Amino acid sequence: MLARRTLLLALSLAACSRPAPGPAHAPARIVSLSPSTTEALFAIGAGAAVVGRSRYCDYPPEVAHLPVVGGYVDASLETILALTPDLVVGARGPAGRAIADALTARGVATYFPLTESMAEIDAMLVGLGELTGHAAEAVAVVARIAAQRAAVARAVAGAPRPRVLFVFGLSPIVVAGPSSFANEMLRLAGGENALLYGRGYPTIALERVLALGPDMVVDAAIAEGHGGTRIHPGDAGWRELAAVREGRVVGIADEAVLRPGPRIGDGIAALARAIHPGLVVP
Repeated sequence: MLARRTLLLALSLAACSRPAPGPAHAPARIVSLSPSTTEALFAIGAGAAVVGRSRYCDYPPEVAHLPVVGGYVDASLETILALTPDLVVGARGPAGRAIADALTARGVATYFPLTESMAEIDAMLVGLGELTGHAAEAVAVVARIAAQRAAVARAVAGAPRPRVLFVFGLSPIVVAGPSSFANEMLRLAGGENALLYGRGYPTIALERVLALGPDMVVDAAIAEGHGGTRIHPGDAGWRELAAVREGRVVGIADEAVLRPGPRIGDGIAALARAIHPGLVVP
């Protein structure tokens, strides 16, 4: 029942956010400008059509040979156009809007959906499936994610829900805000966000961290090539935080917790294991 409700909501959102009609046939050449959409294309069986990627797209391993067209904010329009794509996809954001508008003006179909909630992530997958002729495969991926979420929910049901500071960067300190998919991940994994106000991924001062006084700190800054620095009890400033002094800091190196794509179910499970180390989370 949960999987069915999730799928119906995803289909509804996909219909609302569907891009303007593209080619009459499924696109044969796709450029993807975000790791989440690149992973999604391969997960639904459209990976063979991907001919370009951002420098941050590193999963699945077979993308390594694809041409790089830039990053999140510096994608090269000229390099993208040189690949003669039928469709360009990526994450919604200020940079995404600019490149999407430039491509649309040149007659290239684009798809830059929102992915800041589980429902929007599901809708992104369904939308890509419809655009690429892999609708059934996309529906299957959405159903798998729903089943993973349900399994985690059963595992953490009745467990204490600690107030968690979900850290994505350390210099400066960047954390999950209340209007982000990471905030929803925290709740699904059996925790509560220690930060109740602010935008999606705010930069905050250490003094703010100390004022929040979280029960636990989840350090995801070590994932996806952000470096190996962890928060240590002896670190200046951080040592004033009880959660740090008492060893309630957990590092997560799995980039699935950072990407709003087809591995989001894996990310929720990894986060649940970090928050509730005594529980068996599938």
